[in-house]
Amino acid sequence: MSGVWTVLLLWGVVFVPALSHGALVISGEDSTPQKRSTDNMEVEVYSVKVACKVASRFAHTVITSSALNKANSSQEVFFEVDLPKTAFITNFSMEIEGQTYTGEVKEKEKAKKQYQKAVSTGQTAGLVKASGRKMEKFSVSVNIAANSNVTFILTYEELLQRKLGQYEIMTQVKPKQLVQHFEIVADIYEPQGIAFLDAYGTFISNELLPLVEKTVTDKKAHISFCPTMDQQRKCPGCDGTLIDGDFVIKYDVNRAETLGDIQIVNGYFVHFFAPPDLPRVPKNVVFVIDRSGSMSGNKMHQTREAMLTILNDLHEDDYFGIVTFDHHISTWKGSLTKATTGNVSEAKGFVKGIQHSGYTDINGALMKAVDIMMKDKQANKFTERSVSMIILLTDGMPNSGVSSTPQIQENVRDAMGGNMSLFCLGFGNDVDYSFLDVMSRQNQGLARRIYEASDATVQLQGFYEEVASPLLSEVDLHYPDNLVFAKGFEEDFIVKGQASAQEWDILYPEQEYIFGDFTERLWAYLTIQQLLSKKETGTAEEKGNATAQALEMSLQYSFVTPLTSMVVTKPKTEEEQEEPLIADKLTEDERQKAQRLGHFVPQTVSNTYRVQSRPTYFVDGDPHFMIELPEQEDALCFNIDDRPGTIFNLVRDQLAGVLVNGQTIGDKKVAPDGKVNTYFGRFGIVHQGLGVRLEVTTHDITVSQNGKQAKLFWSDTASLKGANLDLQVTKDRSLTVTLRDSVRFVVILHKVWKQHPYHQDYLGFYTLDSHLLSRSVHGLLGQFYHGVQFEVRDMRPGEEPEKPDATMLVKGQELTVTRGWQRDFSWDVKNGENVPCWFIHSNGNGLIDGNHTDYIMSGLFKTV
Repeated sequence: MSGVWTVLLLWGVVFVPALSHGALVISGEDSTPQKRSTDNMEVEVYSVKVACKVASRFAHTVITSSALNKANSSQEVFFEVDLPKTAFITNFSMEIEGQTYTGEVKEKEKAKKQYQKAVSTGQTAGLVKASGRKMEKFSVSVNIAANSNVTFILTYEELLQRKLGQYEIMTQVKPKQLVQHFEIVADIYEPQGIAFLDAYGTFISNELLPLVEKTVTDKKAHISFCPTMDQQRKCPGCDGTLIDGDFVIKYDVNRAETLGDIQIVNGYFVHFFAPPDLPRVPKNVVFVIDRSGSMSGNKMHQTREAMLTILNDLHEDDYFGIVTFDHHISTWKGSLTKATTGNVSEAKGFVKGIQHSGYTDINGALMKAVDIMMKDKQANKFTERSVSMIILLTDGMPNSGVSSTPQIQENVRDAMGGNMSLFCLGFGNDVDYSFLDVMSRQNQGLARRIYEASDATVQLQGFYEEVASPLLSEVDLHYPDNLVFAKGFEEDFIVKGQASAQEWDILYPEQEYIFGDFTERLWAYLTIQQLLSKKETGTAEEKGNATAQALEMSLQYSFVTPLTSMVVTKPKTEEEQEEPLIADKLTEDERQKAQRLGHFVPQTVSNTYRVQSRPTYFVDGDPHFMIELPEQEDALCFNIDDRPGTIFNLVRDQLAGVLVNGQTIGDKKVAPDGKVNTYFGRFGIVHQGLGVRLEVTTHDITVSQNGKQAKLFWSDTASLKGANLDLQVTKDRSLTVTLRDSVRFVVILHKVWKQHPYHQDYLGFYTLDSHLLSRSVHGLLGQFYHGVQFEVRDMRPGEEPEKPDATMLVKGQELTVTRGWQRDFSWDVKNGENVPCWFIHSNGNGLIDGNHTDYIMSGLFKTV
């Protein structure tokens, strides 16, 4: 469901005072309630309030939080909020000791030029970055003097979208500590009347249930949740908080077969039109499925599973067809077929047999689908009042046939000619989403990204449910005549009515449910959205006019859109100069780039001025070494095959004093096919200058520093902080190692079913901030930290159609390499993500310096 999705993550960072050299401080976040500590947190969050006002589905959300620095020295306080990616930030301010610092919305290019110096020196940090599939994270930190207060206030607005018969407001709250004043309040005003309303929390026990107060009348609703500190506790005397999860409000409005809901305020009007109880319109649909080589593995499996479910949902009065493609185009049948039980069963058999191979000819596949649809329409095969659509699913770029994306868009628009809609599903992070998005909107459709994860099948089914049940077509509204006309399945839909232009403050005096001139702001919000769409799909002149109008309105109404930025200046401190911060609205391309390249880097993808594109180096799996080089838009990969128990040097920097070795493990026993698989099962990490030594196994993490030792377990989420070291353990998932003024590493734990007859748990190793190591760094991974120059040419068919061979020029040698894919688990620990790469055979021979046996060490912490 869609609606307002707010994630509130506000906490004072627990500051670790300067300790004697080598001291360690450990704090855990496991689920076991802990008795209250005698040491108070030095930054106390004493107030958190989420206030949401909804008027005619337009939501205005204000998040306010206050914190106190109880320490005797200045501390850094963080404020983080996840907001819907469809929302526009309208205001942000910080109140510090009576002085207010307010963000100012400016034209993006002017903001960029104004703060170019700060940007170029890396001082300017973006306040907004991608956060999951539907969210954007707004985050800011500020230094607060001893015994001082700070209050953060963030405001954003969004039009709620009705999906599957209801609207939803979801607030995810994770304050991480007990809060003296905690409050969630929502006021809803719907002139049509509220049909139903429900409110609940995933974290709310039976004891807390009475605290969810709901007051619902005909047109108004008030919801609140305000637990005391004692009610927030996990147990009497505990510091742990129960407030950790989602607070959800779901509702719908009354609907009647009239003109709908027309709101008129101060000369602006908004029209909501959703007549009830309409018969469904039959549809004619062609599914166009990418079966190229990059769809191998889980993507193809999930696509098949989704298609089997989708075929079950077809009605007998629907017509359907299936086109599959790589660099060859295939059809299930030469025309659309009625969705009878027998035909659907036959189609399922076809879907189960789809196999991946070859390149990607999107243009050819869509032209074939349009041709099939047009021939059947011309033959009067479909009922006059049916709706025709093509649904394309692809995970890659067009690299066969017509490869120019603007040319494909033009070809498809000309071929469809307004006679059908195009819906595009972009699978994974390698797809050119903006190409699909524009092409869909040019043809009366829309695009969605399908994330390569365990729920991809559900995502595909959910998208189909959104578009598969059209109720009206060719809707036309005649306002001078107060008339709505549209085509339905059985007959034309016609309704007349009269709209009243009375002012809301006279008609509805309950002003607490109204936030300013909401209708004008809603009109502006929708108009800007339409102009942003037009600037991508119209003619050159239309694009220019739409961009100018959208920018003017964004500035007038203080909306942070893709054309504007909010500039916030942090207060000057003794340690820092005034620092400008920039909050942007991310485009889908920027979100995709973030999720493709960002991985674990916290500052990744902030804004268009400072998008991270650092290389990524890791070893994972059996064991697969990967060097991702975003500046060259390519990646290199190789495997190392040796006997279990072998210890390899991965990173060695004598100048920086950093050493990383890894020891391989094998399967429990040799599989029936006789193949011996090896993985990394232990890592040894040393920083000689800091006196730090870590041993990471699949069971635990042991930390030693100057004779002192601590142990963390994968079974708990925990952190370890010291003057020289910071460890963050995410339960059964990952370990992030941050060495002071040096590199960061991430170790991923892959859990395997304990009863598996052959496989066992293993580890992956990922490098962050590799540029901080010296130029002399070496090792199987380290030798690539400062780049590698190569050239690929003479691409030719390989042993497998989807894996071509090529000649690579690297380090003065010519190597035969093969195009393939390796899985990067940094974004999705469970399923991983396919990353295309050039595979170097024979244990990386010719790419790595020397032979792989040169990197074998005698011990986990040895250099020889």
